Amino acid sequence: MFTHFDPSLLTFLRQLASNNNKEWFADHKQEYEDKVRTPTLEFIDSMDSWIKMISPHYEAIAKKVGGSMMRPYRDVRFSKDKSPYKTNLGIQFRHEIGKNVHAPGFYLHIEPENVFIAVGTWRPEPDALKSIREHIALKPDSYEDAIQHAPFKQIYELSGDKLKRPPKGFNGEHQLIEEIKRKDFIAVCPLPETFLFGGDLCEEVARRYGRAQPFQKFLCDALGLRF
Repeated sequence: MFTHFDPSLLTFLRQLASNNNKEWFADHKQEYEDKVRTPTLEFIDSMDSWIKMISPHYEAIAKKVGGSMMRPYRDVRFSKDKSPYKTNLGIQFRHEIGKNVHAPGFYLHIEPENVFIAVGTWRPEPDALKSIREHIALKPDSYEDAIQHAPFKQIYELSGDKLKRPPKGFNGEHQLIEEIKRKDFIAVCPLPETFLFGGDLCEEVARRYGRAQPFQKFLCDALGLRF
């Protein structure tokens, strides 16, 4: 039964950052399996019941490919940096309708000196983004309640990119125009590395995800999704 990660996970990621090439990774493939992928899939499997308690419409999928664990390979097609591997571990528990990283979800980011939890939707597609903005414009009080919810505000900070000007079709004088300008609707909770290594990690992660229920519900309502 999974309880918490081992520090060897971060040790491997640090080593990978210093040896980010296919030859090194091939030589250390078994270490990746033992220290990264296997415990991560065990964590995801153990998170399933916790996620369902937060919302029955979000999923924890413990699969090597196509599940909650993001693939280790970087997309280098349009990048000057041709390093083939990510030096972080990304885990996302997406809404059941979600097909990719842009769907509403609960996220855990593991990287040396950069561990955090995030909730919401990152770079939603144009139609979804418009729906969220319209929902904020129509129900500003509900959105305010979600982002000012004390348990949420105590640990989360809204983050992501914003437009410099109001989006087309929206009143620039709206009381929440700065929120409507957002291109990402995500909130981040930074954590120390030691958070990963003690106690019942699944319960601690779920406890923090649970604080974001009103925020996630608002986004689901905006997108016509069940929460």
